[in-house]
Amino acid sequence: MTLVKKYFSFILSIFVFIIYLFTLAPSVIQIDSGELAAVQATLGIAHPTGYPLFTIIGFLFSLLPLPFTKIYQLNLLAAIYCSVAAGVFSYTSKFLLDNLTVFQTIKSVKQKKKNKSKKEILRFELNETQKIILSVIAASTLVFSKTFWFQSTSVEVYSLHLLLISLIVLFLIKAFVQISDLSITIKNNWLLFAFFLALGFSNHMTTLLILPGTAYLYFLKEKFNKQSIKNLFRMILLFLVVLFIIYSYLPIRASQNPQLNWGNPVDLERILRHISGFQYQVWLFSSTEAAKKQFEYFISNLPSEYFLTLFVAAAGLLFSFFNARKFFLFSLITFLSTVFYSINYDISDIDSYFLLAYISIGFFTLFGLLKTFQILNENKLNQSVVFLILLVFPISQFVKNFSEVDQSKTVVYENYTKALMNSVSDNALVLSYQWDFFISASYYFQYVEKFRPEIAIVDKELLRRPWYYNQLERNYPGLFIDLQNDVNLFLDALKPFERKENYNSALLENLYRRIMMTLVSTNFDKRDIYIAPELFDNEMQRGEFSLPEGFKLVPHLFLFKVVKTDDYVEAPLPDFRLNFSEIKDKYQTSLSSFVGLMLVRRAYYEMQFNKIDRAKIYLKKVAVEFPETEIPQQLRSLILN
Repeated sequence: MTLVKKYFSFILSIFVFIIYLFTLAPSVIQIDSGELAAVQATLGIAHPTGYPLFTIIGFLFSLLPLPFTKIYQLNLLAAIYCSVAAGVFSYTSKFLLDNLTVFQTIKSVKQKKKNKSKKEILRFELNETQKIILSVIAASTLVFSKTFWFQSTSVEVYSLHLLLISLIVLFLIKAFVQISDLSITIKNNWLLFAFFLALGFSNHMTTLLILPGTAYLYFLKEKFNKQSIKNLFRMILLFLVVLFIIYSYLPIRASQNPQLNWGNPVDLERILRHISGFQYQVWLFSSTEAAKKQFEYFISNLPSEYFLTLFVAAAGLLFSFFNARKFFLFSLITFLSTVFYSINYDISDIDSYFLLAYISIGFFTLFGLLKTFQILNENKLNQSVVFLILLVFPISQFVKNFSEVDQSKTVVYENYTKALMNSVSDNALVLSYQWDFFISASYYFQYVEKFRPEIAIVDKELLRRPWYYNQLERNYPGLFIDLQNDVNLFLDALKPFERKENYNSALLENLYRRIMMTLVSTNFDKRDIYIAPELFDNEMQRGEFSLPEGFKLVPHLFLFKVVKTDDYVEAPLPDFRLNFSEIKDKYQTSLSSFVGLMLVRRAYYEMQFNKIDRAKIYLKKVAVEFPETEIPQQLRSLILN
């Protein structure tokens, strides 16, 4: 029992890790999973802000001779990060309960009030076992919240972010609690805090959201004087040195021209642009309407994160206000800072930006559990019964969220990516911007598993970025050899835009469209060229992208094939299986929709050439596996025959 008490946080991490294994993705999933896995496995440069620490640790972990695919091995690392974060949070919670009086604000004008305050403090006294159990239950409510849990299922920078932010909070609280002897303080926990803060920033820039709460605790503890400012500068110096060392990875590795070299940060200008997330700043603080939409989403999503635990967290909010005012203010400042920043970022996959707010809720939950324990204990309930009652909260979250976060059977993105790549000819050129479903995943399969590496996959949206031409030329030599003049003109026109100077937007757009058009015409005789359906349905319908004169599109299987003939063009039969999850999320629903539509288009094309039997095959595929796709009336009769 002594060992259990001593290593309770480690035991919790092991337990959580085992649970997380049941929901771990076996392959790539949507959005950035494939790109980030490829960056780690090949030691490349990820999308802004670069995530150097995440990349380096992932690369080293990928070298371990484990009997798994690289993608599963890197998914496993995400589960490890989140499991350890669970242990750190439980340890921090126990430390808080051990030092609760440090965070109390006691105003004692009269002796009577002093005595009352002391009586209130005594009511908080718990034995070691009680503190550990409450800390473990509080940690369990956090690790089984939906967004926290989801980070453990696949490769993502937020898994490491959760571990680092948990360590940052731990050493911040330790520094606040320790004796105010600055000669000791600066040599210990404040420096450790600064060190982990630097690690946090070298992984994800949203670490900055902890700074307002940090400033409150630091100056509350050390006061605002010459000595505290001096020691603050020492902490900043350590922070900058560590940050510089880790971020030096970006220019060093970029200069070696890796396969994935987002931003090509080889000089100071490009480094600053990359780590500041320049290209994403257009979505930050864009409008009050966007902020309102994101705030409404955050509020409406809270019940799905915490379920019944929200009531305990609300009680803990009030309880901490009256009984641990200093920690209440720190948690509230952190919560509000996170929510304010995140709601002003107008992106669809915003959930992970609220993680620090969810951690704050986790601490409020700790205080709510403490209050609930006291109430039940005062009613003379058996302690075992009390703790069983408290376990209802994390268990209810586990039951509710398991199916929503479970990625253990998610193979649809691997299946789709491989099926799409197998449907095109050798040495093909694919023009698309299906980042969430295909392009990101293709990076992993092409560069790590060496699956169809000869296919040139071009992201139409990234053609707007100067560094992308260097990456494409490195991976597919000669792709732009016959339109280099157009590329040079575009890159010259792009420089003032990248530097926030006056630029000619009309010229930029015209050159960009010309590059896409001539990319088709100059490569047609060397490669079969395919256009993804999103370009046809959006840019081509709006006149923003057009084929060179004499070129046409034929629905192929997943893509349109570029041809110069009116004759029948054969395509593969739909003998693929995508294996959608039983409960489709918005990404799988979208993927199902446009794959089903492409099959209908191909069936209609077959009918135009009187290929009735082949048309039936495509339509039956739609009816069986894509039932939500509407089949035109003139084709429905074929399914019945």
